[in-house]
Amino acid sequence: MRLEFLNRKKEKEKLELSIYKPKPVFVIVYGRRRCGKSRLLQETIKKNDIYFMADPREEQLQREGLALEIDRIVNGFASALYPSWKSILYALNNSLKERTNLIIDEFPFIVQSAPEITGVLQNFIDMVPDRKFNLILCGSSQRMMQGLVLDASSPLYGRADEIFKIRPLKAGWIQEAFDISPLEAIETYSVWGGVPRYWELAKEYSNLKEAIIRLVLDKDGIFHDEPFRLFLDEMRTANQSLSILTLIGAGCHRLSEIAGRLGKKAVNLSRPLANLVELGYIRRELPFGESIRSTKRTLYKINDPFLYFYFKFLQPNKSLLEFDLIDKVYSDIRKRFSQYVGEIWENLVRESIPFCNIAGKSWKPAQRWWGNGINREQLEIDVVAESIDEKSLLFGEVKWSNSANIEELFQNLNARVEQLGFTSGYEIITAIWVKSVNSDQYHRKNIFTPKDVLKILK
Repeated sequence: MRLEFLNRKKEKEKLELSIYKPKPVFVIVYGRRRCGKSRLLQETIKKNDIYFMADPREEQLQREGLALEIDRIVNGFASALYPSWKSILYALNNSLKERTNLIIDEFPFIVQSAPEITGVLQNFIDMVPDRKFNLILCGSSQRMMQGLVLDASSPLYGRADEIFKIRPLKAGWIQEAFDISPLEAIETYSVWGGVPRYWELAKEYSNLKEAIIRLVLDKDGIFHDEPFRLFLDEMRTANQSLSILTLIGAGCHRLSEIAGRLGKKAVNLSRPLANLVELGYIRRELPFGESIRSTKRTLYKINDPFLYFYFKFLQPNKSLLEFDLIDKVYSDIRKRFSQYVGEIWENLVRESIPFCNIAGKSWKPAQRWWGNGINREQLEIDVVAESIDEKSLLFGEVKWSNSANIEELFQNLNARVEQLGFTSGYEIITAIWVKSVNSDQYHRKNIFTPKDVLKILK
């Protein structure tokens, strides 16, 4: 199975149901680059469907390219000249004898050269309700594709019959994709995240070290400048986004810190930070029980594992890599890699909580908690979640080390929970997530390992 199709069965079935309805449909497919959007479409469409991959050419050349694709099923279609998008749409509709699918991939390229096309499509959809083809638009620019159908000012607003957002794969699939142990799966996911194209290329190498060196650290590696490509999909310039992620990767997590380092007012960064959150590249982290409006303790973290790896290890060493000092950079990565994986492991644990049944209960999404305890000393708890029935609180400790003492971890966790001021009236449940467990420790309840978490995250 192609890696793009791990966990894509539901999307494929839903897309097939959409495009084979009795009436013609308008479908939007979008998502981050390299997540398998094009493969999903190619696996779903039939031999006589029209698939056109747009590119940055001028609009007349784009129309000529589309006409050539149509000519494959409508003989002689490309022999005519089409001076506008309206003319080619109506000509196609008049030429078809039976329902087909018209797929335009990387549609944002066409919008860039011909902004009026959204209005043309709106008019065509409204005026030709019995058209002979389904229209499927696909693109990697998440903001532009969302704007087409979710922005009330867009001509196409409210007209899509189906909207598919193709997201990165969950961590649980990586063990199957690479055929590796749970521990290796956590480490591998910590580098590549859930992007199937990254997995596909990384699999060509004998181990994780070689894949990192060849694909990322080598200045000719295919992912050496990957963030630039991602951000240019979304905005005219990548400079501000790259600067923000560089600072977050270096340990600046508060808005005031980021603004100070950039020499900007904090208020001027609200929009770019919100955009990066919306795109899924960074996340806001709040202490459990607090909201964005109620707290000033918001932290910004890089949400995507690959980007976090890139901005933590590669971006600060770009100058060294330009001189091919790869071994020196990799040596630095190896020294800090276990601590880095521990952070990703902790995030995966929190991500898994809503899908867990712990102590016979289901749980709401988990957060960290940090602040002053009752004794006014600073403390932190890795996992805090409220049960669905709102009668219990779950507190958890997450460790990524080979020498975790389970009894000490529980004792330490319980001592910290006693210092919290918001537990009154709740049943308290504690749990531990560790890298591995000795056979004589399995008698303890609520101890979980990577195997348990990966099984849930599918």
